Amino acid sequence: GVENTVTAFRRAWDAGYRYFETDVHTTADGRLVAFHDATLDRVTDARGRIAELPWSEVSRARVGGGEPLPLFEELLEEFPEARWNVDLKAESALEPLLALICRTDAWDRICVGSFSEARVARAHRLAGPRLATSYGVAGVLALRLRSYGIPAPLRAGAVCAQVPERQGPVPVVDARFVRTAHALGLQVHVWTVNEPERMAALLDLGVDGIMTDHIETLRTVLSERGAWS
Repeated sequence: GVENTVTAFRRAWDAGYRYFETDVHTTADGRLVAFHDATLDRVTDARGRIAELPWSEVSRARVGGGEPLPLFEELLEEFPEARWNVDLKAESALEPLLALICRTDAWDRICVGSFSEARVARAHRLAGPRLATSYGVAGVLALRLRSYGIPAPLRAGAVCAQVPERQGPVPVVDARFVRTAHALGLQVHVWTVNEPERMAALLDLGVDGIMTDHIETLRTVLSERGAWS
């Protein structure tokens, strides 16, 4: 399915997945859109920056020529049993997201992440301990340093580290990193892994979650290990 559409999430739900990942941006009038890019140009029939357009215009865009962009609130309603990892792609999305979580009482359904450690730290400060957050780049680096026995400060309140398998040629996830995270009570989620042998290797290391574009492949790998239910 086309990324970040109701159809794509429905396909994943029907395949048995209950944990979803999406990104959010805000329109010029403050609506929270589930969409990866800052602009509409790459995957829709429209053009322009989401942050500079009102929802009335963004809502007319069609992904792959067919589907509208969903509001994140619509996804929460459409999949009431799903849990969501939400990547805050823009600072402007932070407060609307927290307001939505508060209004829908979705505290136990959402984990907020961002490349920006400052952004997730601010989200945690504003929302308090009810909000689950993951570490941004700075937090992941601190974990990596700790895995080598180098003291590094870590923000309190995160529940997981969401990381790429590698950063360029440098491995991020290895047995030492996973052990360090688990010793701190943190889960390790790895993105974006599409090859079955890499999925298996990461599961062997003990990672707690894998983000993939290839949901059938991951389901097969998990099933072969007796880890799909």
